[in-house]
Amino acid sequence: MSQTPSTTANRTVGIAILGLGTVGSEVLRLIGVQADALAHRIGGGIEIKGVAVSDASRPREGVDPALLTEDAMSLINRDDVEIVVEVIGGIDYPRELVLAALRAGKSVVTANKALVAAHADELSAAADEAGVDLYFEAAVAAAIPVVGMLRRSLAGDQIQSIAGIVNGTTNYILDAMDTTGADYEEMLAEAMELGYAEADPTADVEGHDAASKAAILASLGFHTRVKYDDVYCEGISKITADDIKAARTAGYAIKLLAICEKLQGEDGRDYVSARVHPALVPREHPLASVSKSYNAIFVEAEAAGSLMFYGNGAGGAPTASAVLGDIVGAARNKVHGGRAPGDSTYANLPVADFGQVLTRYHIDMQVCDRTGVLADLAKIFAENNISMRAVRQEKSGDNARLIVVTHTAREKNLAATVEQLRKCDAVKKVTSVIRLENEDV
Repeated sequence: MSQTPSTTANRTVGIAILGLGTVGSEVLRLIGVQADALAHRIGGGIEIKGVAVSDASRPREGVDPALLTEDAMSLINRDDVEIVVEVIGGIDYPRELVLAALRAGKSVVTANKALVAAHADELSAAADEAGVDLYFEAAVAAAIPVVGMLRRSLAGDQIQSIAGIVNGTTNYILDAMDTTGADYEEMLAEAMELGYAEADPTADVEGHDAASKAAILASLGFHTRVKYDDVYCEGISKITADDIKAARTAGYAIKLLAICEKLQGEDGRDYVSARVHPALVPREHPLASVSKSYNAIFVEAEAAGSLMFYGNGAGGAPTASAVLGDIVGAARNKVHGGRAPGDSTYANLPVADFGQVLTRYHIDMQVCDRTGVLADLAKIFAENNISMRAVRQEKSGDNARLIVVTHTAREKNLAATVEQLRKCDAVKKVTSVIRLENEDV
């Protein structure tokens, strides 16, 4: 595999790659295969100057051993390196390397969502001070061009909301549960066997991966710094086969959604909210049809209206595609001058407390099968200013199964209602509580 610059290029941009896992290896391969085409798109050649790995002695097929080094910091500081590509993963060590690269005047391309979500302000400030680029398209939904869309294509519009399926592992599990009727543990095991889930799937199934992406999307969409710790996060590990069946019966699919929106608080001020949790989505909504490990992001903008971005949001090749697109952009700026759009946090809106969020609940309960129970429960809802939109009752052994769908209300009022229901003598068990979203599309 050739890593030499194209002979058609008059100007060569040196690149360092940090990490040679699935994504790094594919980036390296694509640069070698597409060198001539990339040179034409950039207006100059690109050349891999080195690749930082943890063990340079291990042979890697198709990779020149002379490129490998275990000293990432020395590679970053080489005079012939102009762009640093970080595909290591993690936060602390990559942060150290990326900051060093930016401060040394090197543009950075990263696929590291956790790093960007946690330290975007620090990284952006370093890039601005040095006058270099910080690209991170691959940090959200791999090859789906949502970061570029928010930074450039919709830069003149007002974003109203962003709702998306941004984690392929959880979507695969929920879609398989919906299709087969199997339970969560069975479909998680299958996802792990097929390589859709990691050996430790916690970051995916508990929503942490999606929360990092939600922080990035909210920051870009609402010109406000939103960090990972600002995002409400709830995973899918408590979703049961019965929840899936009940949702299907009622005309919904259950999806793990990242939801970013601007809302008005009780004090009349504007706030930004970012949250990740399972949600009931109407079957007719485009997000409900997203199957297997695919991702989709649904954007509502004032002038552009409703937009949906769909594709394979994970994997080596799609992620490498996004990384390579960023490399082309960064290299083009090195050759011709200029910078990519930077961070814009001028709005500086406060992040809403999760209790201020407006949503709806689907509450599944086991209740005593006797006269007056519904009246008792209706009183609890009324005391918390919650209106019931629909009620369905079924016989369940000696008890009754009661499903209540609420109208829109503040999260804090809905949560207080559920807490009172759990303490009510007429309620044997609150089986599940799932939020309901996107019914207006």
